Amino acid sequence: MAGVSTARAARVAREAGSAHEGILRRQPARESAARTYARALPIVPVRARGLTIEGVDGRRYLDCLSGAGTLALGHNHPVVLEAIRKVLDSGAPLHVLDLATPVKDAFVTELFHTLPPGLADHARVQFCGPAGTDAVEAALKLVRAATGRTVLLAFTGAYHGMTAGAPAASGDASDIRVARLPYPQDYRCPFGVGGTRGAQLAARWTESVLDDPKSGVPHPAGMILEPVQGEGGVLPAPEAWLRGMRQITAARSIPLIADEIQTGVGRTGAFWAVEHSGITPDVMVLSKAIGGSLPLAVLVYRDDLDIWEPGAHAGTFRGNQLAMAAGTATLAYVRDNHLAERAATLGTRILTQLRALAQEFPCIGDVRGRGLMIGVELVDTEADDSPPPAAPELAAAVQRECLKRGLIIELGGRHTSVVRLLPPLTITDEQVSAVLDRLADAIEAVACGQAGRLTSIHER
Repeated sequence: MAGVSTARAARVAREAGSAHEGILRRQPARESAARTYARALPIVPVRARGLTIEGVDGRRYLDCLSGAGTLALGHNHPVVLEAIRKVLDSGAPLHVLDLATPVKDAFVTELFHTLPPGLADHARVQFCGPAGTDAVEAALKLVRAATGRTVLLAFTGAYHGMTAGAPAASGDASDIRVARLPYPQDYRCPFGVGGTRGAQLAARWTESVLDDPKSGVPHPAGMILEPVQGEGGVLPAPEAWLRGMRQITAARSIPLIADEIQTGVGRTGAFWAVEHSGITPDVMVLSKAIGGSLPLAVLVYRDDLDIWEPGAHAGTFRGNQLAMAAGTATLAYVRDNHLAERAATLGTRILTQLRALAQEFPCIGDVRGRGLMIGVELVDTEADDSPPPAAPELAAAVQRECLKRGLIIELGGRHTSVVRLLPPLTITDEQVSAVLDRLADAIEAVACGQAGRLTSIHER
């Protein structure tokens, strides 16, 4: 019997491996060349729960990508599944355009309960198409319509989406309707000083652009910023600088738009990342985690900006009932279980341990982040520059080594040299240890391999 069981297990393993390879082989043959995550992560997920994903080949992974920050509660959390099943079992319509429903009413009530008080008391909500980039488009249209102006202020390193207007406000755009401002950072400060002084200079530059009649920047319609730049390399905005941006825009009647698509719902250690600095933006762009793993995007803004004409920003799929139900459950669970506070605690632990690891491996140039939004920048240690140049090849190698060890991580930053960790807020202490152990092993393997190659080159 043991022989039969062993043979059956071997056959199942072969079949799983064959299915895995077949699916991966068919994907590039049939899908667009615009694929991104699938290129670096050649896995075929079939089951998932919490932090864990299981592939069709039976391999298990710890997922610190979390749908690019979408899965605040991880995969298939029971409260999310229960909320979805309740709607399905009720016979409620799943597609309702923008009609009022009990499900939508409950979502808006819970959402407003979480907003910064200065906004929640005078807010309107616009349901957009299901992607965050459409909500960004709505925000840009709103402030332009409300002010009658066209120019927007955005920041170097920004990422706001992939539609027509959103990339114009992102860091790699060349649209002259968007004026680019310096985003403060310590490690690669645009002014070469970092710290408080670097942030002050960034704020002063902004004031100069706005107040100089020959700057070439007309009175803008709005300013859009991320409280923590994600794709830009996990760069938390200094709190004093954010308060400065609020003061600068308020004094000049410029609506301030906070893009909280990735930073919201407890990710950074506060329910909304703007709360770290105590500011109240005029507009908040929300998506990702607010849908409880399903597609949902909204715009929340001051009621005096509500100048929309009917149909001014519409979309067929702006009434996703399942996403609203899942989102309501997620927002309530994060709030009731103090997951933002736990994200802050775990984030401090992770940053401390990664900074200790950086003392051991010089290829770690910088460790930064806020809450459970963590970045590790890898650098070229052979260069004499200060700081050293980015090392995207090393980062890609670390990502591959992590995957071998059953850890899924993302890359980001200006040169794709920043290893990013976006674990679910429900990650346990034991899972944090496992993630850090696997990441440390991967970095050690890459660092040792690099050292070996350099030694070989020098010996020649």
